[in-house]
Parts: sequence; C-alpha cells; structure tokens
Amino acid sequence: MRAWLSDMDGVLVHEEEPIPGAAEFVRTLTGTGRPFLLLTNNSIFTPRDLQARLHRSGIDVPERAIWTSALATAQFLDDQRPGGTAYVIGEAGLTTALHEIGYVMTERDPEYVVLGETRTYSFEAITTAIRLVERGARFIATNPDVSGPSVNGPIPATGSVAALITKATGVEPYFVGKPNPLMMRSALNRIDAHSETTAMVGDRMDTDVVAGLEAGLRTILVLTGSTQAGQVDRFPYRPTEVVASVADVIGLVDRWNDDAEEVVDFAP
Repeated sequence: MRAWLSDMDGVLVHEEEPIPGAAEFVRTLTGTGRPFLLLTNNSIFTPRDLQARLHRSGIDVPERAIWTSALATAQFLDDQRPGGTAYVIGEAGLTTALHEIGYVMTERDPEYVVLGETRTYSFEAITTAIRLVERGARFIATNPDVSGPSVNGPIPATGSVAALITKATGVEPYFVGKPNPLMMRSALNRIDAHSETTAMVGDRMDTDVVAGLEAGLRTILVLTGSTQAGQVDRFPYRPTEVVASVADVIGLVDRWNDDAEEVVDFAP
C-alpha cells in the first residue's frame, strides 16, 4: 500500500491506555516514508490535543497526521457555504475548526445547526438547536456514533443527541464522519493518496470497515475495540483482513508495501 489510514480509539488506544503494538505500528508507518493519517470520529479535541494525548501514551504522531470528524465537517461546510453562520454544540475540536474556516457562531438565524460531541450536553443548548432547526436551519452532525467509551463505561455520544433533535423536529441530520465515505475521501485528499493503493485499519465493522469499503480501500479489522470476532459474520460485507490487534498489522504493512511496488502510482 502506498498510504495508510487508521482509526485511533480501539485500534491504538483505549481512552489514554496504549494498545500493545500501537507505538511500533506508528513507527513502522513513519519508517516507510509513505503518507498516513489517523482518523477519529471524536470531535471533542483538536489535532494538537490528540497529539499530546497520544504522546502521553507513548505514541508519537505529527499533528498534521491526525484527521478528525470536526475537521472534515468544517471542510464540508467551507465547500458547501463558505463564510457561513452556525449554532454549534460541541467543544474545542469543533469550534476551533469552524473558526479557522471563517464561520461565525451565532444563535440568531444561523444557516446551520452543527452538533458535535461533548461530555457536558446542555438541555438548554439542545432546546435551542431544536427551535433553530424547526425555523429552517440546516442540521449537520459530526458523526453518528450513539455511544462513546469512558473509564466508567459507555456514555451517550453525538448520534444519541442527534436522534433526540430529530425526534423533536422530524429533521434528520447530515452526518459527515464515518461511515460516510466523504470523511474517507477528505482524508485521502489530505495526504494526496488514491483509494486503490490505500488501506484502512479500524475496530468497528459499522463505521471503519464499511466506510473504507465504500471508499474503495483495503480494510483491516482489529479485534481490540467495538466489533468482536463472533460479530463479524453478522455483517453482509467483510474486511480484507481480520487480525487480533494492531501488533498484527505491522507484518501487513511490510507485505502490502512490497505489493505496492507492483501497483501503478496514481498520485500526481
């Protein structure tokens, strides 16, 4: 493979605990000199925040090699309606990304309601979002994950709150993050890679694998996260490879990189 994409939570770390083999996997990718990007549906943190969290876990990744659903959402909005306005529910990862594309955040007749992830969802903010959507604001959400991990167990995530707003308004959001192939294509564009020569590593069949598949990538499922071995056959699609953990992907990096030498390079 000429380029690599990888999920973070469940592949490289559990919260801030590194998964064995994660640091070596990233070092292997760095050592190949081929472009790679770490993808996450988590819109709470900025890439700089995530870089620091990974560093504390013993995993060293350049800030530019991290691509979040918040960044993908900002890029989507910048392409669709540059210099627009939005009412935003989210944290620094999302608000910073929108500020950087020149969006104005307001409660007064915004063009969009943008819902991201936060650990402190406010009833007042959700009520405001419902009223704005009812008045005609377009409804965007960073990702459809209904729950997320915490040290005490699952917690509600963006998809759950989006469902609440949809139930109240009858309006479905447009989800930008995985499994929308849009996020995969934006990641490929970010590193100037082609789908036919890129692999995606993930821990969820219903987001990472299906998004990679629909974007035309080879896919690798690791069994250290959400999808367990006994669940794989329940899905109507399969990953290219199923492995126990990211430590087992290192050998594939070497083998698939060798295979890539025989593939036509589509990159400009």
